[in-house]
Amino acid sequence: MIRLTRLADYAVVLMSHMAYHPDELYNAADTAEATGLPMPTVSKILSLMAKGGLLTSHRGLNGGFKLARQPAGISVADIVCLVDGPIALTECVDNTAGDCNFEMACPARGPWHKINEAVKHALEGVTLAEIVTPFGHALDEQPAGRDAAPENRAH
Repeated sequence: MIRLTRLADYAVVLMSHMAYHPDELYNAADTAEATGLPMPTVSKILSLMAKGGLLTSHRGLNGGFKLARQPAGISVADIVCLVDGPIALTECVDNTAGDCNFEMACPARGPWHKINEAVKHALEGVTLAEIVTPFGHALDEQPAGRDAAPENRAH
């Protein structure tokens, strides 16, 4: 089974939560409470997203974090890459030194590049706007009786 790290999954949850109201400031404590994620993890992810340019940090008494771009301009790949590094299903094709002793002679190495590119392209094609769009409605077209931001979205 191929899985993202838990931290990358949580980062997508946090960024999705913020995408419901992208022009608001979010502090770590309120965001942790709203998503049900542990406060230290939320603080770590928010700082990482700010250092990576996906969030802007605002200091002061009423400070917090805000999306650096609109939700349609932030892809799942942007988030995952900040947390987990380059998107690659195998070590031998992520341009880092791997543990495999025969990677240069491996007949599967070429096809893995194609598979990795397909996965990367798929994640680049999904934006925060699409993640938080319930049932095909635009962010500003919430169905009657539905809350814009569901509580405790963490999984």
